[in-house]
Amino acid sequence: MSVEPYREITFDKDGDGPAGQSAALAALARQGVTDLVLLAHGWNSSPSGATRLCSDFFAPFPGLFGPGVEAGYAGVIWPSMMFTDEPVPDYRALVTVLPEKEPVLGRLAELLALAPPHEAAFAEFGALLRDLADVPGGAAGATGLAGSVPEFLVADPVAVCALFTEALGDDPGGDPGDGPDGEFGEGLKRYWKGAREALRQATYYVMKRRAGRVGESGLGPLLGEVARTAPGLRVHLVGHSMGARLVAYALRGLPEGARPVASVTLLQGAFSHYAFTARLPHDPRRSGALRDLQRRVRGPVVACYSRHDTALGVMYPLASRLAGDSASLTALPGTGDPRWGAIGHDGVQGVPGTAARTVADVPREGVPGSGCVNVDTAEVVRSHSDICRPELARVVVSAARAGRP
Repeated sequence: MSVEPYREITFDKDGDGPAGQSAALAALARQGVTDLVLLAHGWNSSPSGATRLCSDFFAPFPGLFGPGVEAGYAGVIWPSMMFTDEPVPDYRALVTVLPEKEPVLGRLAELLALAPPHEAAFAEFGALLRDLADVPGGAAGATGLAGSVPEFLVADPVAVCALFTEALGDDPGGDPGDGPDGEFGEGLKRYWKGAREALRQATYYVMKRRAGRVGESGLGPLLGEVARTAPGLRVHLVGHSMGARLVAYALRGLPEGARPVASVTLLQGAFSHYAFTARLPHDPRRSGALRDLQRRVRGPVVACYSRHDTALGVMYPLASRLAGDSASLTALPGTGDPRWGAIGHDGVQGVPGTAARTVADVPREGVPGSGCVNVDTAEVVRSHSDICRPELARVVVSAARAGRP
């Protein structure tokens, strides 16, 4: 580990963890730590990979803090999986985090390897995806399912796989039956590339639920206990990708009246850019899932975003659209449609007074001491996982208002 003192906090898929974890963090305050920087990783195939990420990310921090600041560090290790930058999911990693689904994952891997050009195979594939995601059974177009169930999991699997193939740029948009030699079956075969993306999106749906649950049921209550036993410790939450969702949902899980969180920095956050809004622009009767929770933070909520993040710029809107639109699966979401955007692609949206900075501005101007702040990091962040940068460490320290003058 590149920094000390460092502690690891672990949670299972339900947000439960070993006894004594809050006490271990509170003990840091008794040892003189004033500021605790806590990082939640995104999609990783193993706890050791998450630990390496924490070590690399934290490496620049010791030289950035100002006088009077004694920093401590922690990593939140939760059962996630590789997703965003991988062309094909790592099935061994999937089994590691979803061991109870090993038979389902094995058959999914077989179908993707064989790519049988038959409607029956796609039907089986769709049923297996529903099993993987614990979605109630039923044929495509089934009604009565919870609104939170993505439409692509219950729609016609051929149409879904064709849509994903088109999104990946491998299909000219023809009819599923228009094969290269006029045969219906051969035309279907090319949609197995879209099926791979459908599997990625199904795992995304599973991890989306898990990240929120771990944050709200695990990290939030743990931080409340830390606030009770070490009230002077300033906690700075940092999350990458789905880990950004985890730390944001931890705000919802804080006990009433507890305010241990001094700042939040979201790095390429894989959740809605409208999460904090009181009114959705396209539906003023509804609010974001984390409405006004930035007010539970004593300092700022900083969203770092980059236009170079194609995982969030292309596939996240598609997944969000398919999760929230049950009207049709006949067209791709337009790139200009703001309803499906990710906070890691264009920052916080729909919150009046949100400040704006670039990553180059932060060393000179800092960030505001409260409220939502968008920081354009495109100058240094060139892909979804490109977060181990000293410039981003400076953003976190600036949000903590703990940097050197």
